[in-house]
Amino acid sequence: MNHRAALFLADGSRFDGLGLATEGIALGEAVFFTGMTGYEEALTDPSYAGQLLTFTYPMIGNYGISGSAAQYRRICAAGTIVKHLAFEPSHHASTMSLPAYLDEQHVLAMHDVDTRALTIALREHGTIWAALAVGETALAQAEERLTAFVRTAHTRDLVPSVAPKASSVVGTDGGPRVTLIDCGVKRAILRDLSALGAHITVLPYDADAQEILATSPAAVVISPGPGDPMDLLQTQETLKQLIGKVPLFGVCLGHQILALACGAKTYKLPYGHRGGNHPVKDLVRNDVLVTAHNHGYAVDAATLPDDLEATMVNLNDGTNEGFRHRRLPIAAVQFHPEASPGPYDARSIFAQWFEVAGLLAAHS
Repeated sequence: MNHRAALFLADGSRFDGLGLATEGIALGEAVFFTGMTGYEEALTDPSYAGQLLTFTYPMIGNYGISGSAAQYRRICAAGTIVKHLAFEPSHHASTMSLPAYLDEQHVLAMHDVDTRALTIALREHGTIWAALAVGETALAQAEERLTAFVRTAHTRDLVPSVAPKASSVVGTDGGPRVTLIDCGVKRAILRDLSALGAHITVLPYDADAQEILATSPAAVVISPGPGDPMDLLQTQETLKQLIGKVPLFGVCLGHQILALACGAKTYKLPYGHRGGNHPVKDLVRNDVLVTAHNHGYAVDAATLPDDLEATMVNLNDGTNEGFRHRRLPIAAVQFHPEASPGPYDARSIFAQWFEVAGLLAAHS
């Protein structure tokens, strides 16, 4: 069943389309994703918590939902907007259609939308608070709800909404001990670390330094996650206490938090980097990687302290994509080495870090 639907932006813009069976209002940041495929991974990426995700590619859902590509136990995006939505997928691994998947999880969706015009609006205005309304009752209430939401909107609750409440262990027994600080980790990151033979202890984002060191880590990884890195002041303080005591590696949000802990600053990007086609130059190896991104904030390269050096730069806009410590085994990257979705150019990054931290030698 299709209901009337609309996306209301906080600047007064409105984009109309059709909704699915689930009716209601979803509030969050309106953002866009530039990948041609990977919608299952993107929708279930915890870094999209609290966001209304627009897919710029015109046909979404044509190969259905497999279940095996999901990066989290549920859809994390607050809602989604597409141009053409495939109701009858065709793929050998498909177990259900994307519309059925969205309705099963009661996630609001809108299709038959001019996503090109919407993307242009987001690029010109920047990321903006918005309301996705499906159904007549929701449409009548959406603007009032959005106005009230904007008055107090923030991202402080996003990491707690997707991070674990308790610790867990995954990976290979007897392998190098890696402790992962989980701010909203994707399954593919745990998969890739496990593939390198790591024995991984996963701790919540608010674990303190004593709890982390009690796991006897050979290295600590700080995961991606949603929202503003400045929301996680406690995690920053924890990392400050770990500097010099254990090798540290940050990914995406973890890259930003680690940079803050080392004395750098971060800032919000106009409309963020989201998709699987972002060119990044490796300044150390003089190579270019096509990478997967999902973030709305960046590390200010001009504020990197003297003991940090930039190792990666985004070739689209010159933003910092990575750094390393000049003396200590501390490094981070802004993109997602595990992709999911995205190209696999950067999959060797974890192995390179293991080598720097001495983990491969310890396991061989």
